[in-house]
Amino acid sequence: MKKIIFLFFTTVFLTSCFQIKEVTFQQNNEVNSSAYWQQHIDYTMNIDVDAENHQYKGTQQVIYTNNSPDELTKVYYHLYFNAFQPGSQMDVRSLNIKDPDSRVRDRISKLNAAEIGYIKVKSLKQNGSAISFETVGTVLEVTLNTPIKSGKSVTLDMIFDAQIPLQVRRTGRDNKEGVALSMSQWYPKMAEYDFEGWHTSPYIAREFHAVWGNFDVKISIDKEYTIGGTGYLQNPQEIGHGYQDAAMPLNVPNSEKLTWHFKAPNVHDFMWAADPGYTHDVLKMDNGVDLHFLYKNNLEANFLQNWKDLQPKTAELMKYFSKHVGNYPYKQYSVIQGGDGGMEYAMSTLITGKRKFGSLFGVTAHEMGHTWFQFLLASNESKYPWMDEGFTSYISNKASYEILERGDKNPNAGPYRGYNFMVNSGSEEVLTTHADRFNTNRAYSFASYGKGSMFLAQLEYIIGAENTATGIKKYFTDFSFKHPTPNDVKRSMEKVSGIQLDWYLNEWTQTLHTIDYGIKSVDGKNITLERIGQMPMPIDLSIVYTDGSTEDFNIPLRMMRGNKPTEATILEDWAWANPVYSFAAPKTVKSVTIDKSKLMADINADNNIFEVE
Repeated sequence: MKKIIFLFFTTVFLTSCFQIKEVTFQQNNEVNSSAYWQQHIDYTMNIDVDAENHQYKGTQQVIYTNNSPDELTKVYYHLYFNAFQPGSQMDVRSLNIKDPDSRVRDRISKLNAAEIGYIKVKSLKQNGSAISFETVGTVLEVTLNTPIKSGKSVTLDMIFDAQIPLQVRRTGRDNKEGVALSMSQWYPKMAEYDFEGWHTSPYIAREFHAVWGNFDVKISIDKEYTIGGTGYLQNPQEIGHGYQDAAMPLNVPNSEKLTWHFKAPNVHDFMWAADPGYTHDVLKMDNGVDLHFLYKNNLEANFLQNWKDLQPKTAELMKYFSKHVGNYPYKQYSVIQGGDGGMEYAMSTLITGKRKFGSLFGVTAHEMGHTWFQFLLASNESKYPWMDEGFTSYISNKASYEILERGDKNPNAGPYRGYNFMVNSGSEEVLTTHADRFNTNRAYSFASYGKGSMFLAQLEYIIGAENTATGIKKYFTDFSFKHPTPNDVKRSMEKVSGIQLDWYLNEWTQTLHTIDYGIKSVDGKNITLERIGQMPMPIDLSIVYTDGSTEDFNIPLRMMRGNKPTEATILEDWAWANPVYSFAAPKTVKSVTIDKSKLMADINADNNIFEVE
């Protein structure tokens, strides 16, 4: 996710999170089954790495449980490494899009045979019997011998070979900072099947949607390499590398390779990174969470110091997110130098490490924030990237401003400026656009990060800051360890505030309607407002009277069927179809201001202030 963007940004038991609750599940205008369900998978993988040649061989067994009401005759796997080949859809898209990602551009088209990535499936069996399959780009299409009936499980055994691509996008070998292996999207990964059906989009460069499950992974690699990433190391005394219990003896095998054994419970991805030159620090928090930091030991002195200074601040971030969203349910989190910018994974993140401290902290805040808004609230990043990137930007900006004591009034003011730019440029695209289908990378980035974060920031204006904060916690409580949709976050906010928000979800995410309110006239005590833009909103007014006194007013939007908590004087609600609204103030008016908070995304501030001459 996350591009090198400077973004300023107790106990839940795992066993309780494993339970699947019955909830009413409605996606916008689509009504689904009243009983929520999601698929489950258990991965067991053994990987033997040839680090010198950047290749590995793997075996994978998955036990896939079909919790859907449907009988499945096919399954699909993602083979992400196949995107890093000349002529792949990711390559072609980057060559043709108006504003290609600077990290990709034409680099894939220039990879030679030793630099490309691939995953080649050698064999696949269903319950011990061979089944037919076909590799189609980054997707493996599998026809089952016998269907997987509703409520039943199947065992699929795979043998595969893979080659690690030169670092281009997120994953790969030998990144620009010299990290040997950044291993994300590296294994055959079962595609998600949900109430909408199969999600088998080819890998174009965006992000992911995957099945909740458990991972048991063994990685054999040259003994000088240190590994960090997802999961708990099961054999630390046989590995060392900073994972061992100092009070117990080491029992490291006298062999050229070590086999690292990881288990990760109740996650939907597994990432690892490895380098022979990693420094490995561990910070133990009072809440029982261990923070792991892995970074190159040959960094310049100022960068090394930044990595040391980052560690207590990361603990503060962990506390902030746990307090303001929901408790972190795992026992560790790892911040690892690698990748091509910043990208979140289960229990971990990959970030580039040669940064000024503010940038290093900012990217860590953002990527760690994704643990809540994506790795615990696992929305579909392909369909709703704004729920992932936007919500993360919103909460990580708030965390950063508080922890760094910036004191600014609105930590999410930046996206409002970006919003006006995009509207005026005419290049904005609707939030319901699939992540792969945006015409430009700029439109995708703004929609996902900027307008997505404004969804929550503007809710502070509509339902109040306290209701928004409480709504975020309810959203986490109700939908963590699930796959929430836009309607779910809307319903969480409605249940907390008592305000109807269907209009807001529709206008902000499914249209390009803009907000523009103005003060049409002031005559003595009489004030007339006008709605110029298509998107309706409640209105906050601040009035200064000719005698020097002031008064605040709130005009609810009738469709809300209520109003936010406020000390302002509540006026009669405004029906959205009416373009004008008039009322009489109690005293003669000197000036009127619409929305002094600046939390409403009004595209024309010039008509929001009226001074009586």
